[in-house]
Amino acid sequence: MTPPDAARILVVDDVEANRDLLSRRLLRQGHVVEQAEHGQQALDALAAGAWDLVLLDVMMPVLDGIATLTAMKQDAALRDIPVIMISANTELETVVRCIELGADDYLPKPFDPVLLRARVGSSLEKKRLRDRERERARRMQHDLEVGARIQRDFLPDALPHVPGYSLAARFEPAREVGGDFYDAFRLGDGRVALVLGDVCDKGVGAALFMALFRSLIRAVMGTQRVPTVDDSLADLERRVLAVVAATNDYIATTHGRANMFATLFVGALDPASGQIVYVNGGHEPPRVVSATGGVRAMLPPTGPAVGMLPEIPFVAAHCTLAPGEALLVLSDGVTESRAPDGTLLGDDAADALLTQPAPTADAMLDRFIDAVHAHAAGGAPADDVTLLALRRD
Repeated sequence: MTPPDAARILVVDDVEANRDLLSRRLLRQGHVVEQAEHGQQALDALAAGAWDLVLLDVMMPVLDGIATLTAMKQDAALRDIPVIMISANTELETVVRCIELGADDYLPKPFDPVLLRARVGSSLEKKRLRDRERERARRMQHDLEVGARIQRDFLPDALPHVPGYSLAARFEPAREVGGDFYDAFRLGDGRVALVLGDVCDKGVGAALFMALFRSLIRAVMGTQRVPTVDDSLADLERRVLAVVAATNDYIATTHGRANMFATLFVGALDPASGQIVYVNGGHEPPRVVSATGGVRAMLPPTGPAVGMLPEIPFVAAHCTLAPGEALLVLSDGVTESRAPDGTLLGDDAADALLTQPAPTADAMLDRFIDAVHAHAAGGAPADDVTLLALRRD
């Protein structure tokens, strides 16, 4: 029976006596051993199966040890197989070169059985450790990919169709999962909720809280009392404030030890009048874009970030979109997009993208995404990029 820690080892040497001696000693250690007479034969055998270790002679006909080792390190399928060079004492300078090329160790001739066992055992242990790390990384990558799919499910499949308006959104996480989110959904009175948030930090922790923030806002805002037709703007303000306050108090009270919070824009659009009642909790100021282009107004914060402390007072504000005007809400991943030299895109460059009117909300966001990509010049994004645009036609 093959021991559970047995390895599959390839012995490569042009001298048959050396191959047989090494093979017998490795077989006594419980390993599975095969032989090759030169480097080319070894490469053919390596390509045909899975191997744990190669014992590779330096001086061989057809293809010597250096050329064989070089070919292995250039092959993605073979480069991680550990290699122990077999050398005579007169070949130590060549062995040093092989170590520099990526060989793991060397075994001098004549072969000492204790040294053979020690160096084979050490190389196999390092390989097992690398294999475990690689498997752990593979599982983590798989979990991140699953998390990314789940996170995408938290974002709306489609934005609501609002007659007389065009609505669009973009979301590009800096990593597999991100802390930004957006949402837009109809309220029971015909109004439309508009939400964009940016959870502090990045990665898995931010993604978990992103799901919590988004779910709380949608649940609380969607289950509130539906106002009557005669309800005033003040009633809608109270409704938006109640959503933000409830979300803030739940996060701060229930998850205060996590020290997680979010900058948050929560608004409600009345399509008939173009009025938007909103709370800006420490978020990047949204832009109101005029019908002829250019920023007509900025919507500064009306309160701090959401979730920092319970019972924080927030204030509601409102703006009105005239025909042809648009509201643009973005995360700071847009303005803080970095060029390869570290230069930020900045607010001025973002505002310059709005000087020419866009025919639709989609066209406006395409312009921003193209600018962010061009500014980054292929570099890895430093932060999530999220945008939500509403244009009154």
